[in-house]
Amino acid sequence: MIVQHELNRSTASLRCVALSTSTSSRIPPRLVHNEGVFTGLVQRVGQVVQFEAGRLSVSHGFDISDPIQVGESIAVNGCCLTALNSGDSIDFDLSEETIRRTNLGFLQPGSAVNLERAMRLSDRLGGHLVQGHVDSTGFIRSKEHGVDGSVVLQVELNEPTGGRYLIDKGSVTLDGVSLTVVQPALNTFACWIIPHTLANTNLQEREVGDRVNVEFDVLAKHVERLLSFR
Repeated sequence: MIVQHELNRSTASLRCVALSTSTSSRIPPRLVHNEGVFTGLVQRVGQVVQFEAGRLSVSHGFDISDPIQVGESIAVNGCCLTALNSGDSIDFDLSEETIRRTNLGFLQPGSAVNLERAMRLSDRLGGHLVQGHVDSTGFIRSKEHGVDGSVVLQVELNEPTGGRYLIDKGSVTLDGVSLTVVQPALNTFACWIIPHTLANTNLQEREVGDRVNVEFDVLAKHVERLLSFR
């Protein structure tokens, strides 16, 4: 019998998992959970194949040498979803709550979506800790193009006081993309997006009035919760 320490990525706590020697060699390269932790670094821009009756199908383009595992957590526009199958396209079931609280309900065949697989314990944390739990949606108030090819997006939050979680030069996630906050206010903020990020995410297609998924920094939410008990 082999005892393996496994990190529960939804609670960041260690637990022991007993594995028989006959099955330990068949452990998949990625730990499969119904929740994951992400970094906000988009790995692929997928395309919606079909979206009907809460079932979303997305073509992904991930490396076939590391195939998608059934039950694996994948962030779609920053929303953590469970893969129902593997292959050239992935199916996801969306609950009514997910459709109501995110921009996924507005997807149509051909829509571009940002995709990120849950991080491994050995991965570099190049962005920031992202849970894949969308806190709010917002809409793009303005889009300014820089001479260097960069873009500045100003976002207005649907949550009136969501800006309490934002600090200047802090982190925020837009449609699953880890970005730096600029000029935060009560319910607005801006993000400066470099050409590389634009070229490798669906943010290049976002225009004024478009709805985006927003996830605030989890550390800020924990601090607020702790202070509420003082």
